[in-house]
Amino acid sequence: MSKTGKIIISIILLIIIGLGAAGNYFYSYAVVPAKKEFLAASSSKKSTQLIAAEKWFDANHSNWQITSKDGLELSAYYLPAKTNQHKTAIIAHGYMGQAADMSQYAKIYHDLGYNVLLPDARGHGKSEGNYIGFGWPERKDYLQWIKYVNKKEPRTEIILHGVSMGAATIMMTSGEKLPDNVKAFVEDCGYSSVNDELSYQLKQLFNLPAFPLIPVTSLITKIRAGYFWGEADTIKQLRKNNRPMLFIHGDKDDFVPFSMLDKVYHATKGPKEKYVVHGAKHAEALSSDPTLYQKKITEFIQKYIP
Repeated sequence: MSKTGKIIISIILLIIIGLGAAGNYFYSYAVVPAKKEFLAASSSKKSTQLIAAEKWFDANHSNWQITSKDGLELSAYYLPAKTNQHKTAIIAHGYMGQAADMSQYAKIYHDLGYNVLLPDARGHGKSEGNYIGFGWPERKDYLQWIKYVNKKEPRTEIILHGVSMGAATIMMTSGEKLPDNVKAFVEDCGYSSVNDELSYQLKQLFNLPAFPLIPVTSLITKIRAGYFWGEADTIKQLRKNNRPMLFIHGDKDDFVPFSMLDKVYHATKGPKEKYVVHGAKHAEALSSDPTLYQKKITEFIQKYIP
């Protein structure tokens, strides 16, 4: 081999090693469950509604567990309705959150006479897992939670509500084969795809283009977590959905950009409504106007679960 050829091969090997190192770093940064410095700290001041919801949640929940198809022990909180009206809301939390964070959302549905199930996503809260699935493997977990709810209460009608990554999770779930008693979905500030969201974050946080780091890290995710980021496509899943969905997004969202709202809204084939919360940042639609948020949800779900 010529000297020039050896130099070229050496350069290629250095590039591959460098990309591999960068990809593993970004994998740890985005996919491994751990404290994330880039996440905005929540306000230490809690609203009266949130304090009341947390007290109610702490006093009334029980714990459910299932085993995922790939052997993880998954945990959830369950809050039974005061009187059994055969209605159940399953609520999905966001990235690096946990089910216990969702007490105020749970209270909305409980006050409407619903049983409420709040799963901890894999790698979050009390559920096992060493990676974040961004909604893709979690959609299969939600099929199991739905099956478990139906085993406990065969006559129930189900609505799924998710926020941020939880919203992407329920939108991805909407494209799966679901039992007829799953009646509707409420998604709050979910992303159009994992590739879109992480490409956006790569630009926002590091001012780097998507290529080549996104495909490299996606390959590493496939090796270490079992899925490519390109598989986790919310829009493709929504195109298979025919059930009703309410889409919520704050127009000042700079974490899951507001521009993604129209992408997901137009993708679904089912009946749909849009609720834009003016001035709200990411996952702040409820805290911005709790009364109107509850009103919008109530009006929407009562059309499909009277």
